[in-house]
Amino acid sequence: MGIYERASGQAVDVQKSNVVFAKGIPPSRRAALLLVLDIREVLAHEKYLGLPSYVGRSRKKSLLFIKDKINKRLSSWMDRLISWAGREVLIKAVAQAILTYAMGVFKLPTNFCNAMQANINRFWWSNDQQRRKIHWISLDRLCDKKDDRGLGFREMEAFNDAMLAKQI
Repeated sequence: MGIYERASGQAVDVQKSNVVFAKGIPPSRRAALLLVLDIREVLAHEKYLGLPSYVGRSRKKSLLFIKDKINKRLSSWMDRLISWAGREVLIKAVAQAILTYAMGVFKLPTNFCNAMQANINRFWWSNDQQRRKIHWISLDRLCDKKDDRGLGFREMEAFNDAMLAKQI
């Protein structure tokens, strides 16, 4: 039993463990570490639980697949005539839910959160992705609680901060 296992009471599952090496590590050192640790090496671009296992300097580039996934879902619903209640359910249960796990792990860039918020708002107000419609109420009102006569949508950046605060 290793030091970590004795201290935490948790066992490390080497079959589920991976290691990513920096570019400057020589191949001989990599091979020695893999032999000692008895785990496998993965490439930096692999995913674990749907998120990148390694995020470099640009979180925005690493998380673009989430933005694409949400845009793809929203654009597939744009063509359909969906009631306001249906749009609300789709936004809350799908579009905002896709981001929830990533927000609990990463601090998403502000412009990334704003872009996601804009896409969701565009879907709410219009069934045509190419044409902008008039936003009859402000974003603040959309994000207000239903008890306060809002729609209860999540304000992305504040929700990201709240999810990360839960980790503390």
